[in-house]
Amino acid sequence: MSLLAVTESICPVCLRRIDARRVAEGDEVFLIKHCPEHGEFKTIIWRGLTTYQRWLERGSRTATPPVAETTVRQGCPYDCGLCPDHRQQSCCVLLEVTQRCNLRCPVCFADAGSADRNDDPSLEEIETWAEGLRAHGSPINIQLSGGEPTVRDDLPTIIERIRSRGFGFVQINTNGIRLAKETGYARTLAGAGLDCAFLQFDGVNDATYERVRGARLLEIKRQAIQNCAEAGLAIVLVPTLVPNVNIGEIGTIIDFALAHVPAVRAVHFQPISYFGRYPTSPVDAQRITLPEVMTEIERQTSGRIRVEDFGPGTSEHALCSFVGKFEIDGAGRLHSARRTACCSTAQAQDRETNAGCGCGKPSDDASPSRRVVAQRWAATTRQPDNRMPVAGADVSSFDAFLAARGHTFSISGMAFQDAWTLDLERLRECFIHVVSADRRVIPFCAHNLTSMSGESLYRASALAEA
Repeated sequence: MSLLAVTESICPVCLRRIDARRVAEGDEVFLIKHCPEHGEFKTIIWRGLTTYQRWLERGSRTATPPVAETTVRQGCPYDCGLCPDHRQQSCCVLLEVTQRCNLRCPVCFADAGSADRNDDPSLEEIETWAEGLRAHGSPINIQLSGGEPTVRDDLPTIIERIRSRGFGFVQINTNGIRLAKETGYARTLAGAGLDCAFLQFDGVNDATYERVRGARLLEIKRQAIQNCAEAGLAIVLVPTLVPNVNIGEIGTIIDFALAHVPAVRAVHFQPISYFGRYPTSPVDAQRITLPEVMTEIERQTSGRIRVEDFGPGTSEHALCSFVGKFEIDGAGRLHSARRTACCSTAQAQDRETNAGCGCGKPSDDASPSRRVVAQRWAATTRQPDNRMPVAGADVSSFDAFLAARGHTFSISGMAFQDAWTLDLERLRECFIHVVSADRRVIPFCAHNLTSMSGESLYRASALAEA
């Protein structure tokens, strides 16, 4: 066992802040921590020491948020809002417009409740959240989430109001049921100003959906994608990866996505994290780490996509994510931006241009990531007949270069932290935030953090099933 880093974490039982260490055992990296009351916890966080070292070679460059809503009293992770000790600005901010849902998934970070609850924030409250975010400086990407945001009949109005306040990129986090079943709904959302559907997509067979979501949903997903494509809405497929359930579908998910380009712009893998609602407390065999996802991508695509095509993001902590950007030529072949133009000497010096493929230098603020994510995932500028062209109007020079040759496509992954894996060094550099009911801006992993017994630091008790 060798010590890699000293950090801090929390106890999964009592949520007390405790000292922690990242240690290597062979090719695996663990987070080890000890609570004076509840003992030692040891959790796998990275399988693949070579990629761990390569990811951290990227270094770290942080930026103080332009607005600190809370003061430092107890220290991280108890003073979020954001506090002055936070080390990164917002890239994407979630507005949870409902805690209702039309599914009851066995796995749910929000522990969303039944569809007949009546405690949604008012339109005026949501407008107040958005107005507060305007004080946070540069344009922020907005994700409307929940719960299932499409259970709100006034969702088009919400989108219009967010747009009217100057937010240039708006997406919804959705299971796709209403998008699939209601004729014209996708077109209504697009007309209101929606850019992108961040679509749960856990696999290509119904057995997977029954285990992860509790229902047979494959045809729903297919119809939602078709309706979004016809409406000119971009789609990002978002698989939650669960060991012994859908790891073997990684390659087929990518193939499915490629078959639906240009409407499908990306696949964004999310290894399961154990907060909110989940079946049982986790053991290491129930976790898949980011380097394993990249290895599976290479193996299941027979080397068409390789591990070296990916790199860490440029604004969040290096251990939080991977990203790869690709061009699809006229014959349907993938070409890695990282392997071709992006890693030339001239391009590598352009941090902002390379933010989307992971081979640039770390960014000193979240602005490049906001622009790259918006361009990569947005519903692009629509033709008069509402067909999607290859590229949008606001693109970097490198993106324009790719667009001139073919469609662009990205594959990424993000490892959210739970009570077992939480590393406060990583949390302080989080750039995905959630607006709480009292208008505080809270890092995603802190907002959703729950103890073994379900206690939460930030989520309201109203999230329990009504």
